[in-house]
Amino acid sequence: MSKQISPYLNRDLSWVEFNRRVLQEAQDPENPLLERAKFLAIVSSNMDEFMSVRVAGIHEQIRAGLVKMDFTGYSPAGLWKRLLKRTKNMVSEQYRAYRELMKCLHKKGIFIKEYDELSLTAQKAMADYYNEIVFPVITPMAVDQSRPFPHVHTKELYLAVTLGIEGEETTEEPLFAIIQIPSILPRCVPIPGRSNSKKQEFILLEDIITTFIDTLFTGYNVYSVSPFRLTRNSDLSIDEEGAEDLLEEIEKELRRRKWGAPVRLEVESDIDPYALQILKEELEIDDGLYTIDGPLDLSFLMKFSSAVTGHEQLRYKKYEPEYPKEFETDQDIMSVIAERDVLLYHPYESFEPVNEFVWEAAQDPDVLAIKMTMYRVSGQSSLVKALESAAAAGKQVTVIVELKARFDEENNIAWAKQLEKAGCHVVYGLVGLKIHAKMLLVVRREKDGLKRYVHVGTGNYNENTAKLYTDIGLMTSNDIIGADTSALFNEITGYSAPRDWEAFAVAPTGLKTKLLELIDREISHAQAGKPAKIIAKMNSLSNQEMIDKLYEASTAGVSIQLIVRGVCCLRPGLPGISDNIQVISIVDRYLEHSRVIYFYNDGEEELYLSSADWMTRNLQKRVELMCPVFDDSLKRTLINILKLSLDDNKKARVLRVNGQYEHFELGEEQPFRSQFAAQKVKSWKEAIVE
Repeated sequence: MSKQISPYLNRDLSWVEFNRRVLQEAQDPENPLLERAKFLAIVSSNMDEFMSVRVAGIHEQIRAGLVKMDFTGYSPAGLWKRLLKRTKNMVSEQYRAYRELMKCLHKKGIFIKEYDELSLTAQKAMADYYNEIVFPVITPMAVDQSRPFPHVHTKELYLAVTLGIEGEETTEEPLFAIIQIPSILPRCVPIPGRSNSKKQEFILLEDIITTFIDTLFTGYNVYSVSPFRLTRNSDLSIDEEGAEDLLEEIEKELRRRKWGAPVRLEVESDIDPYALQILKEELEIDDGLYTIDGPLDLSFLMKFSSAVTGHEQLRYKKYEPEYPKEFETDQDIMSVIAERDVLLYHPYESFEPVNEFVWEAAQDPDVLAIKMTMYRVSGQSSLVKALESAAAAGKQVTVIVELKARFDEENNIAWAKQLEKAGCHVVYGLVGLKIHAKMLLVVRREKDGLKRYVHVGTGNYNENTAKLYTDIGLMTSNDIIGADTSALFNEITGYSAPRDWEAFAVAPTGLKTKLLELIDREISHAQAGKPAKIIAKMNSLSNQEMIDKLYEASTAGVSIQLIVRGVCCLRPGLPGISDNIQVISIVDRYLEHSRVIYFYNDGEEELYLSSADWMTRNLQKRVELMCPVFDDSLKRTLINILKLSLDDNKKARVLRVNGQYEHFELGEEQPFRSQFAAQKVKSWKEAIVE
């Protein structure tokens, strides 16, 4: 008798399938070669975070003796084994793609070479580079009775070296040392070429160091040099309740992160057996060993692809975001928003109006206050400078900086201190909750009294990611939204009681309840024989209660279309459970990041923008908001955006009942790529997708 299929897909196994979709973009011969290199880099970066957080967490559960199954039917030990198998298979596939990519780049005159393959002139140049730049920076660390095994930093590249004393016979147990490859230097070093040559050659830094390894161990014979890389548990464990100062506690925890338990050890396939034995014993790694046929940590390909000069045909065609036509007037930003709501769709439309909005507010003598949330901020943030300028002008500037934004903690601590120094009021989030809502409020004194201007969005206030992620922002002076925004800021920064929201739905207190009510409404319409439909676009769907409610809606006859980029624990196509649910995922040039929700509502269509994915952490452990779009023309715009995604048959994959994602079978259909189509739309406010 066959085992009954679970109605749920496992969150972590679903993530592996997402990263596989990223890998497919690196394998796609229709993508430009240097863009394929970037996708290979993203696969590695994604895997690093997954290993250091999700897999590390499962490892901790096993060590704690937990055996309870999750709602998808996996125990920690069972999931650990399945994840190791799938991720190791993916890594093998990734390196096959790497070797194929290198062959293709060679045909274009672009090479990553080993030292022995270089011309004598190039070898001389690399010898000079080593002696002048590299040698003074690196430090060999011997391991013996007086010098214990040194601390190995997470996700840094090292060389394991075995040696013997010069003139003595080889012993059974060689001497051992490690060298950290300095991350302050470029991993991929360009090799000077002849002025008339079109070839571009690079060499990896670890190959240069390996070539000249004898200079670090004079008087010794070097037997082997083996690259290795360790990944540690990097999740923060903060006692927020007991912390007197959250900023100080997070700074301490960031220092402790360097000492997290080892989770994964990556080594090259030809590693010296004795070196491997030492590493496994000292780092206490067994199951988490990844043997790799190629250079470790392919994330270097991101910078490599940028370092290649020329060859524009090997990249995506440059795209300049359109400046929104609503703001192409003599009016300032607030004057435009006072007259009508405006939607911004990044990266197809420019992020500049958001920057201009804050700068205008900073310089406007009638603006009294600016309030803003910050989750992940770019390195050179125009918004931060504008807020500093506003504070210097005497305005009330309040910034909620989320210190617990994973892997951006140090960056956010630096911004928080800089803003405080400039005179801004800085709030470090709430105990036990992350502030993930994206909102910006400007309070202005006008003839009729105070007026609120608001920006709410699906993405972070980050000028850099606004060029790489698809996100949507709403700029409005709507009184109801303005009042809710003010109330939410007061609730976060003060002791205000939870509000009866007029427009917003807010997590953790009411967002999930609101969503369940909206789905129930569609169920009641379907049960009454009326058309009922839900479209939801998000990054991840893993909350069991939300999935069960969608199953209930499907059973009642509600048509459900889900656009879920990453993790999806809902299993579509189950007879009698999810027959009416379709799930697609789009992975393409830009990272799909917007959260948009549509309810047919018996013809009175409702659309919402949200900062929240439908995950337990978003709905129960974060401050998130969902904001309605009231303007009918902007509703049509959002429907157009959703329809673009749903019509994609080129980069969209459909989730099958077996948990696998497949490309659409085109048949007689013309290929349609939603992101490329979006680049051709000159005005989102006028475009009607047929």
